[in-house]
Amino acid sequence: MKSLPDKPWHHLDSKEVIETLESDVDTGLTSNSAAERLQAFGPNSITGKQPISAFKRLLLQFHNPLIYILLFATLVTLFLKEYVDSGVIFAVVIINAIIGFVQESKAEEAINSLKKMLSSSATVLRNGEKKTIPATDLVAGDLIFLASGDKVPADMRLLECRDMQIDESALTGESVSSEKHLDILDTDTVLADRNNMAFAGTLVTYGSGKGIVTATGDQTETGKIAHMISEATTLETPLTRKIHAFSKLLLWVILGLASITFGVGLLYGMEVSDTFMAAVALAVAAIPEGLPAVVTITLAIGVRRMASRNAIIRKLSAVETLGSTTVICSDKTGTLTENQMTVQKILAGCKTYDVSGSGYHPEGQLSCDGQKADLADNDALHHILITGLISNDSRLSETEGRWGVEGDPTEGALIVSAMKAGYQLRQCEAEFKRIDTIAFESDRQYMATLHRLDAHHNLIYLKGSVEQILARCTSQLNVDGETESLMHDAIEEQVHAFASQGMRVLAFAMQKVPNSEDTLDEFNNREPEQTLTFVGLQAMIDPPRSEAIKAIATCQKAGVRVKMITGDHVLTAKAIAAKIGLQNNPGQNSDELEALTGRELSEMSAEELSQAAETVSVFARVAPEQKLNLVTALQGRDHVVAMTGDGVNDAPALKQADIGIAMGISGTEVSKEASDMVLTDDNFTSIEAAVEEGRNVFDNLIKFITWILPTNMGQGLVIMVAILFGITLPVLPVQALWLNMTTAVFLGLMLAFEPKELGIMSRSPREPNAPILSVEMIGRIVSVSTLLLIGAFGLFQWSQLHGASIEESRTLAVTLFVVVQSFFLLNCRSLTNSIFKTPINSNAWIWGGIAAMLIAQLLFIYTPVMNTLFQSTPLSLNQWLVMLGYGVVVLLLVEVEKAVWRHQKS
Repeated sequence: MKSLPDKPWHHLDSKEVIETLESDVDTGLTSNSAAERLQAFGPNSITGKQPISAFKRLLLQFHNPLIYILLFATLVTLFLKEYVDSGVIFAVVIINAIIGFVQESKAEEAINSLKKMLSSSATVLRNGEKKTIPATDLVAGDLIFLASGDKVPADMRLLECRDMQIDESALTGESVSSEKHLDILDTDTVLADRNNMAFAGTLVTYGSGKGIVTATGDQTETGKIAHMISEATTLETPLTRKIHAFSKLLLWVILGLASITFGVGLLYGMEVSDTFMAAVALAVAAIPEGLPAVVTITLAIGVRRMASRNAIIRKLSAVETLGSTTVICSDKTGTLTENQMTVQKILAGCKTYDVSGSGYHPEGQLSCDGQKADLADNDALHHILITGLISNDSRLSETEGRWGVEGDPTEGALIVSAMKAGYQLRQCEAEFKRIDTIAFESDRQYMATLHRLDAHHNLIYLKGSVEQILARCTSQLNVDGETESLMHDAIEEQVHAFASQGMRVLAFAMQKVPNSEDTLDEFNNREPEQTLTFVGLQAMIDPPRSEAIKAIATCQKAGVRVKMITGDHVLTAKAIAAKIGLQNNPGQNSDELEALTGRELSEMSAEELSQAAETVSVFARVAPEQKLNLVTALQGRDHVVAMTGDGVNDAPALKQADIGIAMGISGTEVSKEASDMVLTDDNFTSIEAAVEEGRNVFDNLIKFITWILPTNMGQGLVIMVAILFGITLPVLPVQALWLNMTTAVFLGLMLAFEPKELGIMSRSPREPNAPILSVEMIGRIVSVSTLLLIGAFGLFQWSQLHGASIEESRTLAVTLFVVVQSFFLLNCRSLTNSIFKTPINSNAWIWGGIAAMLIAQLLFIYTPVMNTLFQSTPLSLNQWLVMLGYGVVVLLLVEVEKAVWRHQKS
């Protein structure tokens, strides 16, 4: 075989598949042929793209305009022989780089997890002999044997299957195991419905079979997902995009102003060296050295807060991204639902019962018309529960307080419904000893078991599809345990009612036979003319998480749209979507939720897909690449997209999304490694909490930027005005560094601890393209910068006129900056609300920071060492009172300005 064929294997009959792959159904491949194919097509393993070296990843941490500014500041201060300041600034750069290097996740980790999904060994037919070989040695054309409990080692077309069921939930998102058959399927059959195929990494839960390998390694469906993960674009977050643009602008503004300063100085006839030092002073003063450090620390504080609310952040920038999110694309199974099939309705004796409780935890009760069910009042209810419990090959288990099922999820749900009514499995199995079984097969669509009833009779119990069970029934059991005429139409009507709610419906029947009939052979011989008694129906669904309903309502109220993207059936998806309160896109006329299937999406043009992604809220039977395409389409419409999921099939979309959110308990390792955030409790409510924390982080960052820029702009203006008027510099470069570093750490950083403001989840998300600072904030920055210019320059000139030394005047100017910024810090606790309505003790860090800054400034002013280092000098009490009075004036003026903006918005 010269090349590996790419065929719709599910559409070909088994004979054609074998011929195409040049194999033999009786002997399999020869060892020589297998070796040649292994050499030609490579091992059955997933290869990742060449990873970026650790050194290169470290260097990339410095690729940021803001870091360029800091490196420039490092070189400038080094040139000025201010080695301590140069070292401090460079240390800030290094710390930022290390934090970013450690926090960033790598795509190859996700690919390594996918590699682990492949089975370690496989049972294969070669040279006519059955043997076990490493799964990596499998090639296309190999004949593989599968049994219950096996992990499928490669993609394969099934040639034989007996009662085979495979759990494909991690690949397709479908809760129920896929029942396999050998029928030829249509070419356009979606992945989740290709029931004559078995896919690498999935798990055989029931039955056995034989198949021929059609794809290995990178060519498998799992391998294609790995490729999509490695190819998915790692996007910048809204904050990093805005900080990047803001830093670029700031860089050019600072360089421009420094150049203007240098040019003006030369025009005034100043010495070149003095003019250069003035330009350097302006640059150093205007650079916000503390900004990157405070941004990183603020995000880290957000990480800690989110961890306390069950959200583990794997990338620092994800904290802020959550606050910018406009759309949450959520997987259904395991995210919005329990991923545990649950019986919710039972029809028995013409009565419909509700079953409370959720998942596999056997807590709950049966009720009819609001009253607790009494088993003594309905013999049909007794038999339907017994049938579900003992005509069953699965088991319920509890591990560390979590209930699970060993076997088929549907059978697990039947066990739980019986236990909720008080039945115990061991007791019932002892009372109704099983003596024979007809296992479930896809062509038969039912399971039958024969049980010892008494000395004279045995009992046959059946469970299966409604069509197959009803076809074998001639009567039905009533509440008194007596048979009556089968009301076929009424039953079908009830089946339709259950199915319309997205529930899977199973029918149950029974037949009493003589004890001489101790096998099910005679039962088989009576096909198709059987006279069974219909017992009832059990309707089940993978139920929505109760807490998800409230969380989705909160997100929608906050202007965050929630969309369901699932591999499950469209009817089930719509039913769950309706229960959890998903809404149509605003502006749509229809009240009914619109849903699209993967097949419909595949027929759309790029423009139609983009429109569908924008307007539709429910997507069902969606393939992994379509999830990825939907996320990309939303991003193309300038949405900030969060994607949640727990399966392998979610990983590419998680990687592509602005923020990928994986489930910590039920999530696969692949989904966790591809994500930015992991929910430790698998609770959708934690996403709402994380969005809330993300918004608060962004609010606090804007507060910090609004607070810090007047310091830098004010210093720059003071130096520019001094140059323009040919006056001695009021602030030296080393003093500017002192101001920038100490105020940022002691004052500005305290804003990171500000609690959430009221109504944070009642406002719409920020526009993704909105500038980092609003017109209101820019106006405030300019006004406070101007007030700092007036105060610092005026105080400097006033003291000079009154005979103060140049050191004393400069100390006054520097300290005025500290005082005004301390008062302005109080203004910035809320950018819109009055300081007088902000609880004074809601952030104790603010007062601690002001106290620490005061102590540092007192050391700056009154200690001989600091006087020598920074050319400062002691100040009098009267000078302090003047500065404090000016600080109060600035505080009141800012509050007046905020009140004007509030009035205009009202």
